[in-house]
Amino acid sequence: MDLNVDESGNRIDKFVLSKGHAAPAYYSILSSKGYIPHEDLNTLRKYDSYLEGHPSNKIKGVDVSSGSLGQGISVAGGMAIAKKLDNKKGFVYCLLGDGEIQEGQFYEALMTINKYNLSNMIIIIDKNGLQIDGKTQEIKPCENLKLKIASFGLNVEEVDGHNIYELITSIKSAQNANVPTCIIANTIKGKGISFMENQVSWHGKAMSEEEYIKAMEELK
Repeated sequence: MDLNVDESGNRIDKFVLSKGHAAPAYYSILSSKGYIPHEDLNTLRKYDSYLEGHPSNKIKGVDVSSGSLGQGISVAGGMAIAKKLDNKKGFVYCLLGDGEIQEGQFYEALMTINKYNLSNMIIIIDKNGLQIDGKTQEIKPCENLKLKIASFGLNVEEVDGHNIYELITSIKSAQNANVPTCIIANTIKGKGISFMENQVSWHGKAMSEEEYIKAMEELK
């Protein structure tokens, strides 16, 4: 997705949603930017809909299909290298889930990002401790994540992922770091909704009408 193009066309930021199952939120943002008709959002994951469970390049504004675990960071790294080669301004942002960083490709990508000093790349990891099969600590633990990523030569910051001020401050800091940056955002899956918080069963399940009404009431 292209963002923030200046009048001369030099400044283009890119965003890669590696954790593709967060597509509903992504589609809502694309719709607000005019890429997807608002009424089409109600067709999400329907049989004949182009709004699939993971972002697809069938959608205007989406350059690359994503969702295969761990691949998004390599795509983002390639975009960042291309920007450097073409001497183009702007940053490449990549959002990953803590389940997909169990893939070896994630660590290979970190080596590449370090080798080419992709200071125009900002990685954000949504660290909620849950993945489709259960808790990350029970499947493949991610202890000392900050130290692990820092050992690859990246600047690493850790924030409360529900605190917008902390996120914005960290992103601004990363833009001036002159080295690649990874922001670990500690979050709670389903935060604010009593029957969804820290429940792995909601990884990809839709709410019923009754559950939706209750959730919206709790979020007020």
